Amino acid sequence: MSDLQHAKAILGDLIAFPSISAESNLDIITYCARHLEAAGARVEILRDPSGKKANLWATLGAEGDGGLVLSGHSDVVPVADQNWRTDPFEMQEEDGRLYGRGACDMKGFIACCLTKAEDLARIAGQHPIHFAFTHDEEVGCLGARALTDTLAQRNLRPRLCIIGEPTEMQVIEGNKGCCEYSVTFSGLEGHSSAPERGVNAVEYAARYIARLLELRQHLVTRAPAQSRFDPPWTTLNVGRLQGGVAHNVIANHAVLDWEFRPITSDDMHFVKSEVASHVDTLLAEMRQTHPQASILTETIGEVAGLEPMPENEARDLVFGLTGHNEAACVPFSTEAGLFQALGTDVVICGPGSIAQAHKPDEFVSLDQMQSCLTMFDRLISDRP
Repeated sequence: MSDLQHAKAILGDLIAFPSISAESNLDIITYCARHLEAAGARVEILRDPSGKKANLWATLGAEGDGGLVLSGHSDVVPVADQNWRTDPFEMQEEDGRLYGRGACDMKGFIACCLTKAEDLARIAGQHPIHFAFTHDEEVGCLGARALTDTLAQRNLRPRLCIIGEPTEMQVIEGNKGCCEYSVTFSGLEGHSSAPERGVNAVEYAARYIARLLELRQHLVTRAPAQSRFDPPWTTLNVGRLQGGVAHNVIANHAVLDWEFRPITSDDMHFVKSEVASHVDTLLAEMRQTHPQASILTETIGEVAGLEPMPENEARDLVFGLTGHNEAACVPFSTEAGLFQALGTDVVICGPGSIAQAHKPDEFVSLDQMQSCLTMFDRLISDRP
């Protein structure tokens, strides 16, 4: 069986695991662990506090610092309310494309990693090769945050990391961060004929939103002169506002979901500081009428972006493996910034297109899978 046929078979198995973020990923992690153990890797399954989710950390070669991480997330987005032509959890091949939920985002890369694990074992030696397969990337990079925290606690700092997000095997050296929040406003209900006697949670949520929109405009002016992102500034989005019960009742409850995607750590700190200051102002007003009023913020996820660096050994390695000599930046978020925070050189490169991710009839092409396998073949042949 050729490597491509092997990778295709593994991808079919991976797609068959309905590892939607809301569900357990233990079955797919166990499957990956068995493949890596068979290749000679030392494998750890690191469960989250619930016991229903887990990261996989596996190593070929020497223990300790250094080495190369091959990283991918095991979870996928839901298929509910999407019009798929076929069962999204049963891989279909058609016209050189492999269809199924997670085909490109990002089980295609994981399938290539598992396919080449035995060959990679032969070249690991004193320069270890690690596999990091995480949970809950799609809902705030929760697994990668836990994994990188564990590595930091163990004083383990991988030297290089390839994040296999779908880039059509193009080299990506920067991505925006992603900060997501749910904010709950609790006020005081009452009859709408006397609005001054209540605290309207929806109105205060609207004032909160108004400040977010002011910040969104200001962030445009903060775009670095040489920014390579599209758009070149930090973006901000109001996703959902829900509250109130009727036309003539002062709303005592509202929930707001919003996010922003910073291009620099300075922008991340700026937005958080400005919002916190505005919350203090709103809350002081609310409590003049109702001392028990509250504004509670739940942080869904805060992930810094991957900041392009003048010196990046991982980028230069993948240049040599793919034949590319230019690197780009992308607006979507990945786990790369968490590994960069460890002091690891990080690059993003993987099979498939982000344009297919999260959509019905998601696919990865066989050509893209072969390109990824070829990248690993060159890594194997080039490693002393």
